[in-house]
Amino acid sequence: MSRFMRSSTAFALAGLLAAASVNVDAQERQTCDRDYKPEVGQSGKDVVWVPTPDEVVQRMLNMAKVTPQDVVYDLGAGDGKIAIAAGKIGATSVGIEYNPEMAKLAQCYVQAEKLAGKTRIIQGDVFKEDFSKATVVTMYLLPQLNLRLRPTILDMRPGTRVTSHQFTMGDWEPDETAEFDHRRAYLWIVPAKVEGTWTLREQGGTGTQYMVNLKQQYQKVSGDAAKQPLVGATVRGEELRFAFNDDNGVTRTLTGTVRGSELTGTLRGAGGAEVKVTGKRE
Repeated sequence: MSRFMRSSTAFALAGLLAAASVNVDAQERQTCDRDYKPEVGQSGKDVVWVPTPDEVVQRMLNMAKVTPQDVVYDLGAGDGKIAIAAGKIGATSVGIEYNPEMAKLAQCYVQAEKLAGKTRIIQGDVFKEDFSKATVVTMYLLPQLNLRLRPTILDMRPGTRVTSHQFTMGDWEPDETAEFDHRRAYLWIVPAKVEGTWTLREQGGTGTQYMVNLKQQYQKVSGDAAKQPLVGATVRGEELRFAFNDDNGVTRTLTGTVRGSELTGTLRGAGGAEVKVTGKRE
């Protein structure tokens, strides 16, 4: 047999094996459906079940920049579609679903997709289960449920990405909105808690200190530094940014990282010169 024939045969065999694998997966999913087939609009604990379209699922995961290093929790997992999609990206994913039959169906789909090592489905209540280890949270819940979850989400690690299909979280404005085919997807970045009085100290040189007073509403920040109003103040995850004029009228721009009651970063002045700063909250 020629090398070309051997290569062609190997290629054809690989194609047949891949097709067979897809067919097996499809058959296994059909077996799952025989045991339980949900109906669009059926009642649940707090919502009716409406599946998220595949293109919306992908948009949500793309907005959250999900990678294999992430831990994704889908709240109200339904048939597990979002958790499974995250698992296929390589992320560790968990779906929380209240309906026992729906949770069992989602678990069956996870097995059919050969994702048992990456994805799991919990039969439980999203208001009782612990999802604090998530780096990404996804949701397709009603607005009032989003609001009930909002305090828990705001207490999560700063930088956690949160995506929601169709519904917002009240006056917590999203960091990003995507709209297509009359559907919307939203992204929020959990902000660090920065409100309070801070003392910033330049490292080296004169060791100049600045008193900074911050007020916060979600990712929006206001206040003053060296008794001058802040300009362009925002917090995105752990990153805090603002500008102010110092006692000499020089505009200073802070870029810092907040962890608890400590801050590290840089102050940039006229001409782009930078100095390292540290800060503590009183």
